[in-house]
Amino acid sequence: MGNFRLALAQLDPIVGDLSGNSALIKSAAQTALAASADLLVVPEMMLTGYPIEDLSLRPSFRAAVLVSLNELAAQLAELGAGELVIITGYLDADRNAAAVIHRGKVIAKYFKHHLPNYGVFDEHRYFTAGDQTLTIRVADVDVAIAICEDIWQHDGVISKIKQNNVGLLVVLNGSPYEQSKTDKRLQLVKTRAAEISAAVGYVNMVGGQDELVFDGASFVVSAAGELLARANLFTPELLITDLELPTATAIETLEISTTPSSHASAASIADPLEPLAELWQALVVGLRSYVDKNKFKSVIFGLSGGIDSAVVAALAVDALGANRVNAVAMPSKYSSSHSIADAQDLAARTGIGFRVEEIQPIVDSYLNQLGFTKLAEENLQARVRGVILMGISNQEGHLVLATGNKSELAVGYSTIYGDAVGGFAPIKDVSKTLVWQLANWRNAQAIKLAQTPPIPPNSITKEPSAELRPDQKDSDSLPDYLMLDQILAAYVENDQTALNAFDPKLVSRILKMVDAAEYKRRQYPPGTKVSSRAFGRDRRLPITNHWNQQ
Repeated sequence: MGNFRLALAQLDPIVGDLSGNSALIKSAAQTALAASADLLVVPEMMLTGYPIEDLSLRPSFRAAVLVSLNELAAQLAELGAGELVIITGYLDADRNAAAVIHRGKVIAKYFKHHLPNYGVFDEHRYFTAGDQTLTIRVADVDVAIAICEDIWQHDGVISKIKQNNVGLLVVLNGSPYEQSKTDKRLQLVKTRAAEISAAVGYVNMVGGQDELVFDGASFVVSAAGELLARANLFTPELLITDLELPTATAIETLEISTTPSSHASAASIADPLEPLAELWQALVVGLRSYVDKNKFKSVIFGLSGGIDSAVVAALAVDALGANRVNAVAMPSKYSSSHSIADAQDLAARTGIGFRVEEIQPIVDSYLNQLGFTKLAEENLQARVRGVILMGISNQEGHLVLATGNKSELAVGYSTIYGDAVGGFAPIKDVSKTLVWQLANWRNAQAIKLAQTPPIPPNSITKEPSAELRPDQKDSDSLPDYLMLDQILAAYVENDQTALNAFDPKLVSRILKMVDAAEYKRRQYPPGTKVSSRAFGRDRRLPITNHWNQQ
């Protein structure tokens, strides 16, 4: 038995879709009400979607958000959910805020960032993170509110919440996915729960937004730091948890008239995913969200028979279904017979749309007129393929996917206006060695489910090659990918330059390649961020840069 029923709604908003996001909140409220919840909490910036970037600077958008917030409050009451206390994230002026909704009105607001003025305005109460906290009394329990990074600052909001002696802390989050981040979040919240001697409910959004993907995994921990409930990863879900919480004793609180009630035990702990399963799901959700939220009907990409395009194909099928996935093999005179065979094999395994377009006649017409040789000729082949993909995209309405991986992007192993063309790059934040691991994992999963493995074994085992000249191999100009990825992980992810385990000349060459390729990365399509240092979003170097890294 518990004296407080908490509902955490991990939802999938769309940036700027105020009416659609409001509908998600109303639907969650009706479900929470049917479950007799005392309090419903939805994610950070839920009303607006997140992150909104420079939309926050647009006066018309700011004004519309406030109108939508008040309309949401009134509509919740009209739907019969007026007695349910609801906390939702939204934008207030240029501030990241949380609104407390009850009986058709916004009765309190909490701001994550400092405001130049605060106090009491109209019928609302405004609080400022770092100066004050907001505690509300619901069902005779004192509940403190925090937003995302608030809980990372021990000396800020957390210390003030501890002083106020609350029974529950709820944290609204729009925390993007990174590998191993769910464990870090849980450990941090367990630590904070013990510090403030209060249970903590942590709600996070799900779904993709541009390059970010949100994993959900909302959870509740006890005052002792015990995990009581956890939602699934990457799935919209309402997590209901019954808690035995201390009756209200907080000194500073906003009392909301609700009736305490007893509840039967309700809590569930979703199993975590293994690392490769988690990463695969993040990439699938990121791709699906980008395609669907931007209203593309289908995707298309070059299918070379190699490992990268094969993994992109499998991701696209899992994200969208085979009927929305199209691939084009574009052989030249340097293409091996197994390249076409492996591409055809993958198409047969997955059921995707597939066609072959010979590029050599087009390449020859350029060469006859322009006389390109060596690197110019090699890059011409890639650019002809890019023109074909973009032309089919224009003609048939597909979104073009770029199939490059993070290792290639790091060292500039791509051709601008060639294999770098496209609207989205699903594996741009995935290293080459990790691409191989994902391929083996996905095939193994298919075998477990008695399905056809989507990726041809030969695409996994053969030596990587761009096939732009006779007998070309990636190893002609790059070290073994296992070694390369270790160097890149140290330099790109951790800014380490003293890599004593490797040949100094090799390290110096790789670091120069990474720095010199910045201009290429700036022109590469967006793609799902899954690491702590994704190119473009987390790591940017000056393009004009005379620093000679040794």
